[in-house]
Amino acid sequence: MASSKEYLDFIMDQLSGLEDIRYRAMMGEYILYYRGKIIGGIYDDRFLVKPTKSARFLMPDAPLQLPYEGAKEMLLVDNVENREFLQDLLNAMYDELPALKKKVR
Repeated sequence: MASSKEYLDFIMDQLSGLEDIRYRAMMGEYILYYRGKIIGGIYDDRFLVKPTKSARFLMPDAPLQLPYEGAKEMLLVDNVENREFLQDLLNAMYDELPALKKKVR
């Protein structure tokens, strides 16, 4: 099941207080970037983030879920109504995320 544009728009609105938040559509789902790093995505209308140390600390009871078959597990963010929490979560995760690799052409 693909994610709805409405759910993506809701999450992007919740994150609108952050600088340089963007997304890229990929096979009916959405990859989310924060200041140039992949933080997670929208998969089947679920907001999933990479299971960094900070994310696990801020969401100790969050279940790990597969975004799609064959992928690495990610943490389910179920507190999507709380804009301040979401922004704090991404800020806390940022330094733990790897930089994007440059494509060689």
